[in-house]
Amino acid sequence: MSIQSFLSLYRPRYIRSLIYMLQTSEYDVGDFTAWYLRTRDFSSVERRRKIAWTPKATLFAVALWALVGIVAYILLTFLFLGGAFLVLLAPILLLLPFVLAVALAGFAILFAGVQSIVEQFYMRRAALRLSRMKAFKIAIAGSFGKTTMREILKAVLAESKRVAAPPHSYNTPLSISRFVGSLKGDEEVLIFELGEYYPGDVRKLCEMIKPDLGIVTGVNEAHLEKFGDLEETAETIFELADYLNDKPLYVNGESEMAWKHAPEHAIIYSCAGSGDWKAAHTKTDLSGLSFSFQREGEDIAVRSKLLGVHNVGPLSAAIHVAKRLGLPNTAIEAGLSKTKAFEHRMQARAEGGIVIIDDSYNGNPDGARAAITFLAGLSAKRRFYITPGFVEMGARSEVVHRELGRELALSGIEHIVLIQNSVTGHIESGLAGANYHGKILHFPDMPQALSALKHVTTPGDVVLIQNDWPDQYA
Repeated sequence: MSIQSFLSLYRPRYIRSLIYMLQTSEYDVGDFTAWYLRTRDFSSVERRRKIAWTPKATLFAVALWALVGIVAYILLTFLFLGGAFLVLLAPILLLLPFVLAVALAGFAILFAGVQSIVEQFYMRRAALRLSRMKAFKIAIAGSFGKTTMREILKAVLAESKRVAAPPHSYNTPLSISRFVGSLKGDEEVLIFELGEYYPGDVRKLCEMIKPDLGIVTGVNEAHLEKFGDLEETAETIFELADYLNDKPLYVNGESEMAWKHAPEHAIIYSCAGSGDWKAAHTKTDLSGLSFSFQREGEDIAVRSKLLGVHNVGPLSAAIHVAKRLGLPNTAIEAGLSKTKAFEHRMQARAEGGIVIIDDSYNGNPDGARAAITFLAGLSAKRRFYITPGFVEMGARSEVVHRELGRELALSGIEHIVLIQNSVTGHIESGLAGANYHGKILHFPDMPQALSALKHVTTPGDVVLIQNDWPDQYA
């Protein structure tokens, strides 16, 4: 350990760094501990984001500073007493940073127990309120694509219905309960994302929400490290189907694992359409996406600002749901025209003649495959694909990242920019195995890569940023 690293344990920001690490780890003590043990310099953990001073974070900060105060009082007492007590000063000072980390982990465990009781209270209150509302409730589950599906549905259905959905990626029991508490009560359609981290999570949310219709956006290796295997992931996500029983369920047919688990009555959606509706004449570029949604005697013209053919499936599912809820075609077409990329999800912007596609919240193999396909299909001077790879791929990490490298090699994208970390070698192996002949650039982190590319790119280039690892994985 260097002198700088050692001194970082005693900086005033050390406590802030500990709380940031716990918060970024979503208060998972196991993840926090692993990150803590990997860290050498605690002055540089807060790089990509900043700590959010929530009531919980503030409470933990007060508790840790109170502990520091108690230790300081003990040290001053020993100093005053002198003699044999002076021998204890150095060990206490050396152990203090580690004691603070252990204490924070302990506080988190205790708080989790209290939070569980509070969570149950809020969930029961939210469930009671929802049971009294007449709104049609839609639940979305899946390893990826939930927020995009929610935003598409919201834009389309809002043309003819009073629609509400939780903001951002609010998909936990507490965040959904708070959202329910904010509702006016006259909403006609409510749309929920169901977060899944452990078996039973989706079932618990279904029992609170009691959805009338469900959508499964897909199953892949996202969060595989927590679930252990894909089968466990699929079973957890399809707890939505189990709860719905014979109620309407839409399943993404382009996700092999989702398709395999789909019940017989499920409505399959894909780039080819949804149910008995077919998608035709599909076109996509940097301005958006267009296609015709057809069945005998009907034709809906789809114009969307979403990028990529992979969005045909979610748009098709949304149209099918809108038709089920009785929306006229004119309202559906108007809503579709308002659909656009959600923040950090295939979000394009121009900077000095260079197009930047921000897909930094895309941290799963299916999303990366869609992004690669879109970028490869663009007519650009040069194309740059920036990626650190994926997190939480578990035992399949090497296979998944070799496949990512292979797909990039076969795409014809001229420049691959790799953010160096534990999976970089696997991506490089995939690139080499498929005889990639373009240029490979390496950078230690995303901020440095973006800064350097400003001096490398020229007008007419397109840069796609796929995923950005949170600080705990960097």
